[in-house]
Amino acid sequence: MSIIKFVFSKVFLKQLALAIVAVIILCFIMLKWLKATTNHGEFETVPDLKGKSKSVAEIQLKENNLNMQIQDSANYNPNYPKYSVIDQDPPVGTKVKQNRKIYLTLNPSGYRKVEVPNLRERTYRQAAPNLEALGFRIGKITYKDNLGKDIVLELMYKGKLIKAGDKLAKTSAIDLVLGNGKRP
Repeated sequence: MSIIKFVFSKVFLKQLALAIVAVIILCFIMLKWLKATTNHGEFETVPDLKGKSKSVAEIQLKENNLNMQIQDSANYNPNYPKYSVIDQDPPVGTKVKQNRKIYLTLNPSGYRKVEVPNLRERTYRQAAPNLEALGFRIGKITYKDNLGKDIVLELMYKGKLIKAGDKLAKTSAIDLVLGNGKRP
């Protein structure tokens, strides 16, 4: 029997028709199963969690059948309470599936600590931008008899002498003691 006669035989055509019907039925069953297991067309809306505490955010997410995932804390933001949500992903109002993870960024308890650089014997013009680049503020400037005019002699924080390597909270005001250019 030649291949052409076999392709057009009743046995082959019957088997081909059965195979096509089986594939169609299998696809139909698979699509119904996927629709049932993936909750096709069913969504939850992401609530606004910014400014809320971790416990309140967790309760709201559970009410909406969503899961919470805490991201690493960000830089301290004084506009939000400590340990409150300052950012979320996906954003507010987004439609997501049930049990989707909502990634939250919490506000830390305060500014992170930054190491004080060695600025002794540097000019004020060098020291000020260096401190500001690290996030510190320049506090009170006082002068002391010293031959070097505007040379940093001491760094002070809240009336106490600080040295290079000490750690202070970012945005701390550091007072500078500078030379006035006069002989001691």
